[in-house]
Amino acid sequence: MKNPPSSARRSAVYLLDQVLGEGRLMSDLIAGGVLDHLAPPDRARAQRLASDTLRGLDRADRLLGRHLRKAPPLAVHNILRLATVELAQGGEPHGVVNEAVAIISNHPRYGRHKGLVNAVLRKTAEEAPRSWNDLRLPRLPKWLRDPLVEAWGGAAVGQMEKAHFAGAPLDLTLKSDAEDCVKDLNGTLLPTGTLRLGDQGQVSALPGFAEGAWWVQDAAAALPVKVLAPQPGERVLDLCAAPGGKTLQMAAAGADVTALDLSEKRMARVHENLTRTGLSAKCVVGDALEFEGGPYDAILLDAPCSATGTIRRHPDLPHAKDGSEFGALIELQAAMIDHALTLLKPGGRLVFCTCSLLPDEGECQVDEALARHPGLVTDRDALSRPGIDPAWITPEGGLRLRPDYWPDLGSMDGFYIACLRR
Repeated sequence: MKNPPSSARRSAVYLLDQVLGEGRLMSDLIAGGVLDHLAPPDRARAQRLASDTLRGLDRADRLLGRHLRKAPPLAVHNILRLATVELAQGGEPHGVVNEAVAIISNHPRYGRHKGLVNAVLRKTAEEAPRSWNDLRLPRLPKWLRDPLVEAWGGAAVGQMEKAHFAGAPLDLTLKSDAEDCVKDLNGTLLPTGTLRLGDQGQVSALPGFAEGAWWVQDAAAALPVKVLAPQPGERVLDLCAAPGGKTLQMAAAGADVTALDLSEKRMARVHENLTRTGLSAKCVVGDALEFEGGPYDAILLDAPCSATGTIRRHPDLPHAKDGSEFGALIELQAAMIDHALTLLKPGGRLVFCTCSLLPDEGECQVDEALARHPGLVTDRDALSRPGIDPAWITPEGGLRLRPDYWPDLGSMDGFYIACLRR
């Protein structure tokens, strides 16, 4: 489709085509402006439709396979998948089927498949709502599932997949512990202090957004700064800062914050969030491995990683990646730890974290850092924060968070966090 997709459903199909056909991440596509032509409510709906389809892809394919002799071209298949998921979730059959037919009818290459789309979806419209919950829970791809089972066991990974399929609620970090904000948003305060909302809707329309009273941040992603515990007036460095949630936390604590990120476009988002919340930090665009601005009292290194801990929030990841880049990421993380340690004041602290479920990007990374740097230790006391279960603390002194934790509260992203001191 050469012209920008003109509706939420068309835009969702375009996102699916890019993720499943081109291996692109939805976050990159959205940051690149592919949904900017839509009104905010339609942007939110397009993202939700695409995300729900990716979560339920295996189930959708199983249902569709009953009515397809062979897999159709990807563009056609994605229209069928999206419509099937929407029907399974209770979408109004007439509207869902008609727009799916309209989308394929206007496709410059596959318009001839409109009869197939119409026939298959009319059968699926009756079957999907009835059969959906009887189908097997979608599994992670083998390239990712196998190492996770080796690390955490099959039962734990099965619970992670259950959390992935359920999706993620909307988590907010409050600029201050204002009771009025909690009441206005009608959310639930989690044990670690994050405010969790069940019904996401349009984020920018929620009470307190325009006033900068809060920002979106998963409960697990909010914990690294709590472990760092920045103090008023301390010089702190946020390496790899974008999109800025951790920068905002540190600034709200009264620290003198320098936020660094390699991407100018991503750093612009940090600026936007600082402006909206009325907080201040020095923003620098640059390479973390070349930055020489120390010494700092404390450094937060949220290192580039596989992001395998965020699948419940970003279901495109297992489809857009294949694990081939993990080795290079692990080497980069080690180099970043080594460089960050040179920027610390004597007695300073470095919090290393990754939003990964792979021990190679967490536990093993810290074990190896301790071996490379005599005198470097993990600060276990830094992990004693409200809401943190002591069972999450690992043998080397880090904190392992997983999507199968908090099942009754809506789960959390996978993270690894360690506080290092010399």
